[in-house]
Amino acid sequence: MSTVSSILSVRQLSKSFGSLQVARSIDLELRPGTRLGLIGPNGAGKTTFVNLLTGMLRADRGEIVLGGKSITRLKPEKRVHLGLARTHQINTLLAESTTRENVAIAVAERDRVAWRMMRYTPIWRRCCDEAAVQLAALGIGELGNSKVAELPYGQQRLLEIAIALVLKPRVLLLDEPAAGVPAAEAHAIHDVLERLPREIAILMIEHDMDLVFRFAQEIAVLVQGRVLRTGTPQEIAVDPTVRAVYLGRGMR
Repeated sequence: MSTVSSILSVRQLSKSFGSLQVARSIDLELRPGTRLGLIGPNGAGKTTFVNLLTGMLRADRGEIVLGGKSITRLKPEKRVHLGLARTHQINTLLAESTTRENVAIAVAERDRVAWRMMRYTPIWRRCCDEAAVQLAALGIGELGNSKVAELPYGQQRLLEIAIALVLKPRVLLLDEPAAGVPAAEAHAIHDVLERLPREIAILMIEHDMDLVFRFAQEIAVLVQGRVLRTGTPQEIAVDPTVRAVYLGRGMR
């Protein structure tokens, strides 16, 4: 059972592909407003874990509880409507649409609006207006009429965050939000992450240790599909087992 203070509770979550175990009895709790970094070596199962949380993969065993309701067997879209949103390691944007249209479509999907049939109606204009507000809040409002294909990659990653936020998540899963972003653009990602609404619980997968240690209040270390250690950034930084299996001498 989840605790009353948890917005997301994971219990004994397990998944195998044949003889390969990719999630091994994972237990994890997120409280409202938590900033949790999920780290681990390549192949540790981090993205698989997020896919299990979002319903893109079906767990073999275990339970996922969101806001006191079991979502273990719900389809991905049902989980989104209950308040679970994500960004992807490789973005899934509509490249030939504008930034405003990309966000407006997410607003329409959230409100269950048949946007393809209502592109020239007041309802669609309302979706576009909300999209413009969200883009402005992330500092890219002036790009509303720009096609996604024309944007630098860092701005595309910001757009993905804007889309996730208009879904009004209670829990936001960020899968490597700074991956592939040139250093000159990365500061904008960092600034936005610092300003995300405090009431949203956020789980972030990231290989950039500087970003993880600046962002996270707690860090969970995943190794071979199992949570090896959970603690504060300070505790993780000095843990000899974490250093040995993942971070090595490059760790703080």
